[in-house]
Formats: sequence, C-alpha cells, structure tokens
Amino acid sequence: MDEEYDVIVLGTGLKECILSGLLSVDGLKVLHMDKNDHYGGESSSLNLLQLWKRFRGDGAPPGTLGTSKEYNVDMVPKFMMANGTLVRVLIHTNVTKYLNFKAVDGSFVYNKGKIFKVPATDVEALTSSLMGLFEKRRARNFFLFVQNFDETHPKTHQGMDLSKITAKELIG
Repeated sequence: MDEEYDVIVLGTGLKECILSGLLSVDGLKVLHMDKNDHYGGESSSLNLLQLWKRFRGDGAPPGTLGTSKEYNVDMVPKFMMANGTLVRVLIHTNVTKYLNFKAVDGSFVYNKGKIFKVPATDVEALTSSLMGLFEKRRARNFFLFVQNFDETHPKTHQGMDLSKITAKELIG
C-alpha cells in the first residue's frame, strides 16, 4: 500500500464515494477507507447477518429467516432518475463499475406490526388494505391514466395541459 496520498476520504456513504471519485478523476491520489465491513455508511444495503448485527448485536439470526444472501435491506432507500444529474456524475467518475443498478421490484412499508406491499398497479390498489375505498379509486384511476398515457396523443391527456398542471391536481 502506498504511504503518501493527496487526499484521505473517511466513510463510504454516497457523498464520500462521489467526492473520492471526482478527486481521483482529477488525478489526485486518494485513500478511501471505512470502519465498517460494508460499503455505504448510514445509507448502506445490508444482508441478513449485517442487519442482525446492527440491530440485535451478537449472535446469529434464526434459520427460519432463510439465508443471509436472500436479504438486501436499504437503511435509506435510494432512487435515482435514470437520466438525472447524479447518474451523470457517477458515470463521469467511473464509479458505475462498482455499483449495481436494478429496477425496483416492489416497495414495502411496515404498518401496525405488519409488512405491506405498496400498490404499483390498478389491481394492487384495489386489493390493498393500506388504503380506504376513495383512496383506492383515486390510485386505480391514476395507474390507468399512467398506463394509457402517450405524450404524442393528446386524447390520452384527458383534457389536461400537462406542462402546467401540478402533481396534486393530476392525482386528485
């Protein structure tokens, strides 16, 4: 290991990784370190063993929970717009070779002692116990609007000027 560096970056959270990448792309010699046995700092994604250690301390999780590799729990869920500024910065710093991008399979919430899937389709909206009858109807209508929307066909805009309408007006 080299003994002289231009910069030492402590922590592997997203901000630290972007900073480290930008500095190294500019030609600086960077030492990037973390005290944890995983990357990501406070916004890391943990497998079952890491999650158990963080919240339960010593010991192993019960075998009934399955294998550790079946879990990938985000401490802070992270969504990036595919054509957003953050993605361009990540590409510029060449750190994308260290990242895994994945389409979201589903979102879940913990409510009243149970885990629920957040509805993402009109059918899921109608069967979800997370919403009341009127919320289900609004969610279903919104999902159908999005499913049928075509920017080049004003008939699918339902008479709305989408360059001026707010999200609240669209959903409401």
